[in-house]
Amino acid sequence: MIELIKYQESDKSIWDNFLDKSRIDSFLFNRDFMDYHADRFEDSSFLIYRKRKLQALMPGNIANKIFYSHQGLTYGGLISSNKITIKDTLEIFTKLNALLKNKGVEEVIYKPTPHIYHLYPSEEDLYALFIHGAEKIACNISSTIMQQNKISFIESRKSGIRKALKEGVIVSESNELSEFWNILENNLKTHFGKTPVHSLAEIKKLKNYFPEQIKLYTTLIDNNIVGGTLLFVMKNIVHVQYISANETGKSMGALDLLFHELINNYYVDYPIFDFGQSTEQNGNYLNEGLIFQKEGFGGRGAVYETYRYTL
Repeated sequence: MIELIKYQESDKSIWDNFLDKSRIDSFLFNRDFMDYHADRFEDSSFLIYRKRKLQALMPGNIANKIFYSHQGLTYGGLISSNKITIKDTLEIFTKLNALLKNKGVEEVIYKPTPHIYHLYPSEEDLYALFIHGAEKIACNISSTIMQQNKISFIESRKSGIRKALKEGVIVSESNELSEFWNILENNLKTHFGKTPVHSLAEIKKLKNYFPEQIKLYTTLIDNNIVGGTLLFVMKNIVHVQYISANETGKSMGALDLLFHELINNYYVDYPIFDFGQSTEQNGNYLNEGLIFQKEGFGGRGAVYETYRYTL
């Protein structure tokens, strides 16, 4: 009944068309997004047929005898239609495991898509992981707002909004990726000794592929960018991918005004606004300063998990 077929480049339109009708709300599984760094990963994704009709996808790659779902993505896992049941899911995992074992794979590391990205309940894979004895090896915490039941901003965020308005800060959608990336890179290097996950060239390439899904909003003072955020916009969810401001922007409450506008005006009709993770080291380190900012806007916990099991 269930058949797994390894993905080939010729399947691109089939994959993308199915994704658009699936239970998962994320353009990160679109092949143009998955393949922008294809040179780094040995793709081993699967199209999954039930009664000879495509009913699920499994993004993945293989490295060092480990199947990942997928190393190049924040989350992954089974992407299914409404036709797929728990019985089907268990059969999918059984057949996937047998197939991988025959390829010499010894271990599976699986990152299920968090429930906030589900258009319809889609956690059958979590039950299958339990059945196969998977252990949780990472639990990262994100800060998420449900627009129909929002928590008010804390007073320090409200104070920042008032200050930004007094200073004449303007919020605007922008195409000035290079200028924002300069602020972002300087902040990450100075405070954390890190660089953005995406290079400027990569994010420009992705924005060209997904102009309606990848949006940059900036804060300006005297026409100078002092801060901003890069958003990934899905059907029902807005995800904050990057946030940054220079010292001028920070001192004037620019980000407070920015997120007030985004949450309460620009994207008020989207059910979910997700600020992203504030943890590192598989969730063992919590960046308290970062999550304080996000919780100050009313964000509360949603987890991004990772599981592992042996074959």
